[in-house]
Amino acid sequence: MASGPREIVTPFRPIPLEVPEGMKPNEFFNSTENLADLAHNNGLLANPENLLLYRKALGHSNEFDTSIIYNTSKCILDPLARPVRRTQVPEPVRHAWNRMNGIIIDYMLEQYPDPGEALVLAGEASLDATWPLTSPGVPSIRMLHNHFIVFPMEDLRGAPLADPKNPNLTDGGQHSLFQAYMREVYREFFTRALDLKVLAPAADEDARIDLTGYPQGLPSWEIRGGADALKEVRFWKEYDEILKGFLDFYRTFFTQVSTRGAPMPEGVHFPDQVEEVLLFNNDFLRTAKKVRDRCITDARYAHAIRWQPAFKQIIYRNDDGKLIVTISQNSIGNAITELLGVVVKRVPDAEAYERFEPRLIERLLEVRRRLIEADLGDGVATDYWGAE
Repeated sequence: MASGPREIVTPFRPIPLEVPEGMKPNEFFNSTENLADLAHNNGLLANPENLLLYRKALGHSNEFDTSIIYNTSKCILDPLARPVRRTQVPEPVRHAWNRMNGIIIDYMLEQYPDPGEALVLAGEASLDATWPLTSPGVPSIRMLHNHFIVFPMEDLRGAPLADPKNPNLTDGGQHSLFQAYMREVYREFFTRALDLKVLAPAADEDARIDLTGYPQGLPSWEIRGGADALKEVRFWKEYDEILKGFLDFYRTFFTQVSTRGAPMPEGVHFPDQVEEVLLFNNDFLRTAKKVRDRCITDARYAHAIRWQPAFKQIIYRNDDGKLIVTISQNSIGNAITELLGVVVKRVPDAEAYERFEPRLIERLLEVRRRLIEADLGDGVATDYWGAE
């Protein structure tokens, strides 16, 4: 069977909401008003840390698909003041969130033990308005959420190949920029900056899903100890360290793109390594000049730049059953599934969705039961299920 990205079709029940006159659909669906509807119609569990577990109304997969959002919509009204990445989340919230992550991932691996039968992934993507505010799809809600998704491998094997030039798969050109000119310094920076014990660097061939051929060229790490390691605080601290390293690299690079010879950005997590590995590396600075020169002469290119760090960071199971962590720059708002070469085409089809719905909800309620049992929140009642 040919290896390549797959495009699958996922039916959903049309959302019965009217978009107010004068608002674009993406503006409304990212609004606080819509979030209240999300909790009312799709909420599963909430806790005092403002973490909301919910069913994805516009899901990636109807096999298993749920998210946790850090719902600060009522306590922080200014969208630009909300935490949008793990490193900005208060410690008590992150502690509860990590425990929730571990329980849900453990459930997915328990229910889908065979990597040949199911592709399992979990992670988060940047949800802040880090690209031009005039662009379509800019999230106004600005709240961090993550995803827990299972795709049946049978469905992926039966899906047609996706267009490899799909901009969501190519990451708008910025991923290829990192890989073409800064691959070695990118990886050296991670190696020098991070003190990892649970995570070990993984070779490209170990990280790649054979069916799709993705991820492509990204720094990846194997989780030593597998699922048991997710129960250790040390793992989650290292997971955060990877994000911190990515943020330092991205911020430093685009600071140099913006301003030739700019000083080190304030508040970097690994200042010694930024100075020694990045700001004294000719490939790094040469590439910044390439991008800067193009921005000066190419208005369309300059407009597409996301000057602030945007990322996708995931945990997934490889073909050999090992758990892998990887991270990528999220240049144009592409979906987290596309990091693994899965393009999802959502289609409104209530009848098709309803065929999957009972089994999907059964799985989601079982996950909720385990979270309640672990004192991680209380059930939320909707028209589709009760609070117990």
